[in-house]
Amino acid sequence: MNIKEKSISELEIVCKDIREEILRVVSKNGGHLSSTLGATELIVAMHKVFDSKKDPFIFDVSHQSYAHKLLTERWEAFDTLRQFNGLCGYTKPSESEDDYFVAGHSSTSISLGVGAAKAIALKGEEESRIPVVMIGDGSMTAGMVYEALNELGDRKYPMIIILNDNEMSIAKPIGALSRILSSAMASPFYQRFKKTTESFVDNFGEGAHYLAKRMEEGLKLITPGIMFEEMGINYIGPVDGHNLEQLIDIFETAKKMGKPVIIHCQTLKGKGYDIAEGKEEKWHGVGPFELSDGHAKKKSSAKSATQIYTESLLSLCEKNEKIVGATAAMPSGTGLSELLEKYPTRFWDVAIAEQHAVTSMSAMAKEGFKPFCTIYSTFLQRGYDQVIHDTCLMDLPVVFALDRAGIVGEDGETHQGVFDISFLRAIPNMTLFAPRDEKSMHQAMEFASEYQHPCSLRYPRGSFSETTLIESTPFVLGKSQLLRSTKSDTLFIGYGNGVGRAYETSKFLDEEVAILDLRFVKPLDTDMLKNLSTKYKKWFIFSDSVKMGGVGSAILEFLAVEKITDVELTSFEYEDSFITHGNTKLVEESLGILPEQLAQRVTS
Repeated sequence: MNIKEKSISELEIVCKDIREEILRVVSKNGGHLSSTLGATELIVAMHKVFDSKKDPFIFDVSHQSYAHKLLTERWEAFDTLRQFNGLCGYTKPSESEDDYFVAGHSSTSISLGVGAAKAIALKGEEESRIPVVMIGDGSMTAGMVYEALNELGDRKYPMIIILNDNEMSIAKPIGALSRILSSAMASPFYQRFKKTTESFVDNFGEGAHYLAKRMEEGLKLITPGIMFEEMGINYIGPVDGHNLEQLIDIFETAKKMGKPVIIHCQTLKGKGYDIAEGKEEKWHGVGPFELSDGHAKKKSSAKSATQIYTESLLSLCEKNEKIVGATAAMPSGTGLSELLEKYPTRFWDVAIAEQHAVTSMSAMAKEGFKPFCTIYSTFLQRGYDQVIHDTCLMDLPVVFALDRAGIVGEDGETHQGVFDISFLRAIPNMTLFAPRDEKSMHQAMEFASEYQHPCSLRYPRGSFSETTLIESTPFVLGKSQLLRSTKSDTLFIGYGNGVGRAYETSKFLDEEVAILDLRFVKPLDTDMLKNLSTKYKKWFIFSDSVKMGGVGSAILEFLAVEKITDVELTSFEYEDSFITHGNTKLVEESLGILPEQLAQRVTS
């Protein structure tokens, strides 16, 4: 859609149409809603002033970029948003040349913008290209942002940063005077006056410089931009993020400044859909819902693994006042909301700061507390050095509870929780284990609460795959549980939710096979595995993790060390490639790991 020649009134109609289309599709497919509705005018103004074909448009996290997709020749395909083989819910360069970079995790945008600005400068393209970054206020809580701002303020590369302030109100404007000053600072007159003044005082020595600087700082102290200005980045704002005419004027001014500029825009989450307007976290990411009343279209009757985790942790907290915990900006998603409410002095949402979460919980462990660091599997990747350096090196008893382990469906490549076994297994002092169902989750949590070393347990998005096998017994360090023994020579080894997949696969076979719940991938139950190797010669591995460095790798290492050569091992873990987005069952079918597909692979 070409909006360059449209008037303000026509652009306002475009914004209305975009919101209606986002609501129609997200209510049908699910997706991110409140933030993308709130960013509509910002994105329309971006496309009016800048050119996404040549200017790098960089969206932080990029869950708020739906309007951008609709404006870049994807309106007809928007019905396929987050569907298998359809449009991605985040920016994706392989999907469109207008998407500059893959994004799904927070706080990378300004670093990307700085890198793009350096490249533009080296290529001598400053006159024709400028990076345009949109970052939400939540993403400003991560340290990487300030690392990038620190360099940007020093190097002064031309760059536009649009700060979408829709919830935290980083700094509230102080009445009418602040609004007047903000508008004035955005005007071409102010920018020309500032430049002329700087040239003028150059002729009058340090004293004039000092007085001019103090006067300007005095003005800025009653506006929220002092921090950015002190870092060397020009600040404009706060401005109304829904006033198209004002936004376009300000973007045009910033574009001509030839400096790094941060434009502080205040927007309303859920703008245009009354039910979602405001700060309710539940409207950040939603499943399909009824547009008329906002009610979910379908709810699973099965209890989710996250819900079981919450119930278990609440129970443990009642018995042990030393249990504490943290999550990184996902209290609802990780089930910690109830803990934060019931134990506000023992549980913390530390914002989008996984590194800080890990290190701060390590210090609490040093002080004699028992921390549960509750983070999505994919997000713990952001705190990997801290797990090694601040937790495991000192052998501190932090529990890493990894939600969303395995395939997560519509969020796709950036969110699939498939790497944690591989990257944690290599760390000394780290213990890895996984429950397979509700009862074993409670038992795993009991074990974790008493274990005096670093450990990690993983569990899936949604509910566990249930089985009718024997009940789980209490967890003992490094011990597995044999769930079924048979006279066949085939052994299915399941880890975590992989036990349910192993069981479901066994139902498609003509003969009954043995099933082992591995429970611990580090340390392995070597005694059990040695014993089973004398009876079962065909082993199949079931785990929602990547093959390289995963459960199968751990068992192959064991077989090699023990010189057991007559066991044939096949792993049904994921191959060495990133896994696309879409309905989980369709994604699994494309990978050939539905139970009926795995049964065919076993028999062949």
